[in-house]
Amino acid sequence: MKNFKRDNLLFSLCGLNCGLCPMKIDGYCPGCGGGAGNQSCKIARCSMEHGGIEYCFQCGKYPCEKYEGVDEFDSFITHQKRRTDFERAEEAGIDFYNAEQKQKAEMLCDLLDHYNDGRRKSFYCTAVNLLDLDDVRAVMESIHDGLKPDESTLKERAAAAVKIFREKAGERQIVLKLKKKPRKKK
Repeated sequence: MKNFKRDNLLFSLCGLNCGLCPMKIDGYCPGCGGGAGNQSCKIARCSMEHGGIEYCFQCGKYPCEKYEGVDEFDSFITHQKRRTDFERAEEAGIDFYNAEQKQKAEMLCDLLDHYNDGRRKSFYCTAVNLLDLDDVRAVMESIHDGLKPDESTLKERAAAAVKIFREKAGERQIVLKLKKKPRKKK
């Protein structure tokens, strides 16, 4: 959106973790307020109309009608923790929250570089997004301790990493899938 610029390109105006999004990782999206981005974003337009609010939780009208139904389905990135992440960012402070997200992004890059057999990017982005930082750290420790790159194929490492993530998510009763919008019947 023209003239919509933000300093924080990791955590969006509406509460999505852009730094963990496959579209941003692949360079297709600069992140919320990073330039081209989503040209029709009604939330970005609203921010500009309200003096450039950095995060919706800073607005006295949050949550407003723009959020109705927005979390029913995911896009390229999960929307499932948006409100929880807002609460965490507001409570802990945005700098602390961003530091946690940077750590998650580093672990995600490690997964994509060493445990992605070409079919796991969305899964890893979703898993790192939905699990808490301590859980992601624990999974990464298990992965690094149990999977030696010189002793297994990439496909074996990817399958084992996915299994470890699913086990941790199961302990937390988290489903590691994007909520896709049903296709319209013709």
